Amino acid sequence: QVQLVESGGGLVQAGGSLRLSCAASGRTFSSYALGWFRQAPGKERELVAACNWSGSNTYYADSVKGRFTISRDNAKNTVYLQMNSLKPEDTAVYYCNAALGITAYWGQGTQVTVSS
Repeated sequence: QVQLVESGGGLVQAGGSLRLSCAASGRTFSSYALGWFRQAPGKERELVAACNWSGSNTYYADSVKGRFTISRDNAKNTVYLQMNSLKPEDTAVYYCNAALGITAYWGQGTQVTVSS
């Protein structure tokens, strides 16, 4: 089993940066694909960025390409989301996800608010 705890959210002005972290427990963390999702009020949860077990393959939603970077440190059981050039439309609760086969785990979420 994997437990995920996000941190690093907060309030930032448009154009600013934040770095989200997701610390995981569990011996098999390095086997999991990892992703960051977000959910804005009244909207469905959407995948923002993801990476495979080694971090060598990544995916980004079109809306964040060139601005967000996902990375992972398997030695620290942590995945990061570096968010630059933030926009008000990036405001949402951000969730960390770990997936292996049909098994998936979620963190509790961290609020990111971007003011204009």
